[in-house]
Amino acid sequence: MIYIIFLLISFTLTFFIKYYAIKKSLMAQVNERSSHTVPTPHVGGIAIAVTWFIGLFYLYLNYEIESNLFYALLVGCIISIISFFDDLYELSPKIRLTVQALVAIFGLSFLGGFETLTFGLFDISNSIVTNVFAFFLIVWFINLTNFIDGINGYVGSEFVFLSLAGFILFADAHFLVLGVSVLGFLFWNWNKAKIFMGDVGSTLLGYNVAIFTLYYANNEPNNFWLWITLFSLFWFDATITLIRRKLNKEKLSQAHKKHAYQRLTQAGWSHYKVTNYSIIINICIFSVVYLISNILISFIFVILVLFCTMRFVDFKKPFN
Repeated sequence: MIYIIFLLISFTLTFFIKYYAIKKSLMAQVNERSSHTVPTPHVGGIAIAVTWFIGLFYLYLNYEIESNLFYALLVGCIISIISFFDDLYELSPKIRLTVQALVAIFGLSFLGGFETLTFGLFDISNSIVTNVFAFFLIVWFINLTNFIDGINGYVGSEFVFLSLAGFILFADAHFLVLGVSVLGFLFWNWNKAKIFMGDVGSTLLGYNVAIFTLYYANNEPNNFWLWITLFSLFWFDATITLIRRKLNKEKLSQAHKKHAYQRLTQAGWSHYKVTNYSIIINICIFSVVYLISNILISFIFVILVLFCTMRFVDFKKPFN
């Protein structure tokens, strides 16, 4: 019952935020990076954030979440607040990166650091190496989720998927809270979006999946690769695109429309079609992870599938 209440909170808040954003002209304008064609209300991620943090406190007060994970996730309110102001005023990259760095440090501190990075045949347990790696992973996941947030329902459906996958695999209640927090918003963002989540939502979600990755890896090192595999649709696209732009000697801070999902829309696919196919790919990824017990084999298989998918996108719309 409580999760239905959280769902209704997210749903209702999104509706009122949409109404308020239109009234106050808080609109995402069309620019060279946009995949939408008309100004659309943004900052809908406020509904996700508010519902998520209410749910977190509920779980904490009812002893349904460990303290270290609770506080690590609670740090996400900082990135959400700063991102809200970034949505409104376009803060400088230096301010954004500084806040992201502080959030990464605080989050890692509450988790007790990142203990072991396993590669199957050998492990890295040097705390300096593992924590520097974890720091950059958090910052990268925050940014890549923000980069990928560009078409209707794409990021929302990804995090509903990750929440369901996490709950099926670990049966922890915080996944249900996150899932319904995003789902209530997703109703208004699906297909012909009436509102976007904005940075206030995407950066928080990226931070959350980074914390989940590190927290569960501390419980069982192989869980690191499990979460990396589950989140691979996003990081694979963002990372390959970044590398390609670097090889093209492009200015990486410059806006672009070269992610795989963007090139598919340029090739004539609707937002609805791209998002639906991403859901199918995610279902395939989860099936591989669930059915193949060896996570290394699962990871390699999924990366091969994503490589073939990228080649298909290149065929539809070449990377120039």
